[in-house]
Amino acid sequence: MSSHLLSVDSLSRDDVDHLIRVAARMEPIAQRRKVTRVLEGAVLGNLFFEASTRTRVSFHAAFCRLGGSVCDTTGFTFSSMAKGESLYDTSRVMSGYCDAIVMRHPEQGSVAEFAQATNVPVINGGDGPGEHPSQALLDIYTIDKEFARRGKQLAGAHILLTGDLKFGRTVHSLIKLLSLYAPMRITLVSPPGLEMPQHLVELVASRGHRVETREHLAADFSDVDVVYTTRIQKERFTAEMSEGFSLSRDYTVDKAFMDQRVNDHAIVMHPLPRDSRPDANDLDVDLNGDPRLAIFRQTDNGIPMRMAICATPLQV
Repeated sequence: MSSHLLSVDSLSRDDVDHLIRVAARMEPIAQRRKVTRVLEGAVLGNLFFEASTRTRVSFHAAFCRLGGSVCDTTGFTFSSMAKGESLYDTSRVMSGYCDAIVMRHPEQGSVAEFAQATNVPVINGGDGPGEHPSQALLDIYTIDKEFARRGKQLAGAHILLTGDLKFGRTVHSLIKLLSLYAPMRITLVSPPGLEMPQHLVELVASRGHRVETREHLAADFSDVDVVYTTRIQKERFTAEMSEGFSLSRDYTVDKAFMDQRVNDHAIVMHPLPRDSRPDANDLDVDLNGDPRLAIFRQTDNGIPMRMAICATPLQV
């Protein structure tokens, strides 16, 4: 595993399995049942130039649980970039202050550019419509735990990815991680114009997985094991895409869909935030309280996995 985590492309199956094992060992610390000071004296720089709540706070909490401290910067307005400073200069300066850096930026490839100028580990907290590797790792960790509880293997599983598959960086990273496992069936459902990038479909298919595309959710998904849905990323739409765009209930994951078209054992995941407004047609709040809804177990799993991500390159 590289010292940087910029893309899941840098991870092998062995790397993913190692991080899952480390995350499992971190769970009692994340839950405050044990204490560690393994990163005492270390400083994490949280550089978020795009809005974030869960990723920023969970990395902050994870690093503190390891005994380190965190410096936060949020938004362009209060950064030196507002004064014209380049990514290169910001990177060189911040690497002198911090032992590791988590960065989120609205432009794809910007975090990799930032990492080229630094000598400390850089973690991609999301780069526009690019990738979100730590989210994908906590998603795999969640699936692994949920399947273990049911006595099920990921090999041969049926995974439904739905929602905004074009701009949803979480699914870009997740589908690549899934492709490292034994062959499974992956079904893709998205509104017109928001399909999964073709190069990712081809990559997964080339690794022996069965990839199918369906036009909407009004079909039989009774053998699905995981329903992973994403918010429509309207903030990344061009003006042309935004004009006249509307999302029908054909793409909404709600209790009726789960009860009528899926099964009692599938789990429902979402990277959050979900748009809970009535007309959003995102993951519906009527699933709140349903044991199949794993989104809050998913966010809880983010702390031990991000502890593992931070501890692995910094442990001495």
